[in-house]
Amino acid sequence: MAKIYTYGLIGKKLDHSFSPAYFNRKFEKEGLSSCRYELFPLAEIQDFLALVKARDLDGLNVTIPYKQAIVPFLDELSEDAKAIGAVNCIAFKGDKFIGHNTDVIGFEQSLTPLLHGQTNQSALVLGTGGASNAIAFVLNKLNIPYKLVSRNPKTDSLSYAEAEKLLRDYSLIINTTPVGTYPNMQDCPLNSLEGIGKNHLVYDLIYNPTITSLLEQSSALGARTKNGQEMLEIQAEESWNIWHTT
Repeated sequence: MAKIYTYGLIGKKLDHSFSPAYFNRKFEKEGLSSCRYELFPLAEIQDFLALVKARDLDGLNVTIPYKQAIVPFLDELSEDAKAIGAVNCIAFKGDKFIGHNTDVIGFEQSLTPLLHGQTNQSALVLGTGGASNAIAFVLNKLNIPYKLVSRNPKTDSLSYAEAEKLLRDYSLIINTTPVGTYPNMQDCPLNSLEGIGKNHLVYDLIYNPTITSLLEQSSALGARTKNGQEMLEIQAEESWNIWHTT
């Protein structure tokens, strides 16, 4: 009997994920009838070990809230994943689990064309989770200064109340939180968007819905907007490349 190659996504709430449809369409289009992509919701990260013991897996993606929590369960990290401290792609090499971060290439390739070569930008990054780490990594690479915004701010971050007063001073606003994701589409990570205007670019990593409350309100104020669909597609293809080259 021919081997079935199984890939999938681990996280907590996965009903909204685009990944199975994306990868299974890809498999059908490319004639990869022996490949499958499934959802593997984990109540807690410790369940990862039971999953990999029970299933013959060939590659995994990782999403909220486990991008950082998965790291101690892995044998090795790529250089980017090590620097970021977060993983969204796991390759299986023999009996080893290798962590990678494809959010980096996804965000950089989708953001860079929107900058039009301008380097005099500064950014507010909403959220301090695993995705935020990857975004900060790219902003450092592009020499774009930024401030992190957190519900529990520390010395290196702002509170949301502080950030709302400074929106005029930051031309790039990036939401890395799940606030506004389906089905809570009316939610917005910022209570006030006063200060956002035509000189702003607002990038929301959320892709479902395609237009979040943050993007809708920002667009109405004249800002350019971008959702996370392209980033997700780029990082998905990079995950596929990693699974086949490691």
